[in-house]
Amino acid sequence: MSVRVVVGAQWGDEGKGKIVDTLAKEARYVIRYQGGANAGHTLKFDNTEVVLHLIPSGIFNGDAVCVIGNGVVADPIKLAEEIESVRAKGISLEGRFKISDSAHVILPYHRVLDQVKEKHRGAGAIGTTGRGIGPAYVSKLARVGIRMGDLLDLDQAVERMRAVVGEINHSLVTVYDEEPLSLETMIAELKPAIEAIRPFICPTVHELHDAVERGESILLEGAQGSLLDIDHGTYPYVTSSTPTSGGACTGSGLSPRSITHVMGITKAYCTRVGNGPFPTELDDEAGELLRKEGREFGATTGRPRRCGWLDLVALRYAVRLNGMNEIALTKLDVLDHFEEIKVCVGYEIDGQRVDEFPTKLSDLDRVVPLYETLPGWKGETTRNIDTFEGLPAAARAYVEWIEGKLGVPFTIVSTGPGREETLQRTT
Repeated sequence: MSVRVVVGAQWGDEGKGKIVDTLAKEARYVIRYQGGANAGHTLKFDNTEVVLHLIPSGIFNGDAVCVIGNGVVADPIKLAEEIESVRAKGISLEGRFKISDSAHVILPYHRVLDQVKEKHRGAGAIGTTGRGIGPAYVSKLARVGIRMGDLLDLDQAVERMRAVVGEINHSLVTVYDEEPLSLETMIAELKPAIEAIRPFICPTVHELHDAVERGESILLEGAQGSLLDIDHGTYPYVTSSTPTSGGACTGSGLSPRSITHVMGITKAYCTRVGNGPFPTELDDEAGELLRKEGREFGATTGRPRRCGWLDLVALRYAVRLNGMNEIALTKLDVLDHFEEIKVCVGYEIDGQRVDEFPTKLSDLDRVVPLYETLPGWKGETTRNIDTFEGLPAAARAYVEWIEGKLGVPFTIVSTGPGREETLQRTT
């Protein structure tokens, strides 16, 4: 039996979807445990590219039951559209897809609030996707949220929404100078989507507990990355949930005692979307080359990602936060184009060496990265290689050097976007 959490070790976009898709063939359940449709997980197989935003990335490989856990916030309209897009690929969801009745609902007023607040922040904007994720989590914590199970009695849910919309309209008009919202219009927009997702809404926690007791294999899929965690990330430039491994338990209902593996996913370099500190960011030809060769544009927004060298200070922090006992390294092939590769091994703040990731934004803003330079393997390729041992010697040395610095084995090395470009490794 294995219960494996798959968690991003950087600022998201590490390739979690591909790794979950690869591992899903051996799993009985794949559970998305937090976040919303602000995350895009890109899968490539059979000459097809698919981007999933809410449905777990295990839906296309094997026959695992895919669950949207209680820690997720989901927009019924976006979810209904995604269900249809998966069906259009010839996948039947009946019996294979479930939505926790405790997962919270993103409603149209959450999207409006998200966009209005970002606009009014001006230069201090966080860089959200505007899809209502943050405001939905605010409603959840303020205990005025609507959960998926509430949609099964829509008349009662509408009455609860009515009071919330009244308060929101007061703020929109008096604080933000915006037009008020019509609850009736919102409900008319939502009804077809609610009917589409209704058959999949059910209690999921007990079923997952039973699966653990039966010794079945379970994958827990996070969105975003550790450095965007609401508590432990680069606050306030973070997401509104807990992408770290602790969130896998609260977001699924499974006990921490059931977790057997925590797999971190890291790129062979770093990227970040949106605002916030990024110590190793490159604003030069090397950064442009990483962006071009890595196709570093957001799967959800299309925004160009900020690119930089691998940051071992941040990565060690993520390893400790999550209790990672294995790591998957992705996009090694992007480094095929470099004669030399730099890796950040420490920070300097006001002339003082720092080896721990700062938790204060003011300290992170003053970080000067300290680099070691490793030889690249330009002129050789990591693509179309079947085994780790078949990689160029300098590429193997790069992976093993990072592994040694972290003290955690790299059990998967990815050298391209396709399923077949995944090297399973024993250490």
